[in-house]
Amino acid sequence: MPFNIPYPPSQAGYWSPVTSTLNWCEEDYYATRYAAEVVNAFTNVLFLYLGVKGIRSCRKNGHDAIFQVAFLGYLLVGLGSFLFHSTLKYPMQLVDELSMIYTTCLMCYATFSFSRSRSQCLILGAGLLGLSIFITLYYHYLQDPVFHQVAYGVLTAIVIFRSMWVMEVTLRPSLQRSRNRAKSNVSGQIMTTSGETVNDRDLRILNSMWVMVAYGLSTFLGGFFIWNLDNTYCSTLRIWRREIGLPWGIVLEGHGWWHLLTGIGAYMYIIWGIWLRHCLHGHQDEYTLDWPRFYNAADIVRVQDIPKLTAPEGYAEKLN
Repeated sequence: MPFNIPYPPSQAGYWSPVTSTLNWCEEDYYATRYAAEVVNAFTNVLFLYLGVKGIRSCRKNGHDAIFQVAFLGYLLVGLGSFLFHSTLKYPMQLVDELSMIYTTCLMCYATFSFSRSRSQCLILGAGLLGLSIFITLYYHYLQDPVFHQVAYGVLTAIVIFRSMWVMEVTLRPSLQRSRNRAKSNVSGQIMTTSGETVNDRDLRILNSMWVMVAYGLSTFLGGFFIWNLDNTYCSTLRIWRREIGLPWGIVLEGHGWWHLLTGIGAYMYIIWGIWLRHCLHGHQDEYTLDWPRFYNAADIVRVQDIPKLTAPEGYAEKLN
């Protein structure tokens, strides 16, 4: 292949010896003695960028504080992963993997705490804190990555499926009416500032959210699929990378793709959670999705100068 650079041999690293229980398919210290896995380390820059972007958006647009904390956890995941892959030290491995658990527990709290009483929120928070401590201690005792992967997968699935259910019940008009049969169905015909009915608005938001869910899940699961290929066919991939040389061999660094794709998927989930929370507050007309293209980072932004809802012509007569 033209314009390729042969892979340098691995060398003694600044952070040697390796003390982590995991060592991924990227060869150690081939590019520099100061970073064990260069590609795996620097693909975490996406986490840092999106984490800062999310925190700034929360402050600018007045999103609930729990999501700012969640983005802080997301940022910590990226930082921990960068340090872990740079050093391959066990303490940095714990920072990387356990921050994933803690951030997911934060999203679990955000998902289940809405409209709960203060005492219920305290119980939920204490339970999730206890769960986090248990996972931390038991994982440190076992030092088995499979336990961490299963715990993270179960927590993530619980949060996602719960959010899907809340989204459908909150926004789908047929489910809204089934919960509020005492209310007149004509309330769904109130006109919003954009000239559409409340039902049409909620369906439009619901459809957009399902696109976000599909996009986030597909990128996350795509990253998981590549991660498994990287683990299963590591020896073959190393041979191929050395055959094609640098920089083209970087494309075959599967764990780096895992970082990029799961970083996008996790970011989309937090953004989805923010929008869903505003809908639960009844603020559909005050916030909107800013996502012009699939390759742009989505955001939930405040719509300025929102007039009040206006009823369609004849609505007052119907109520009378």
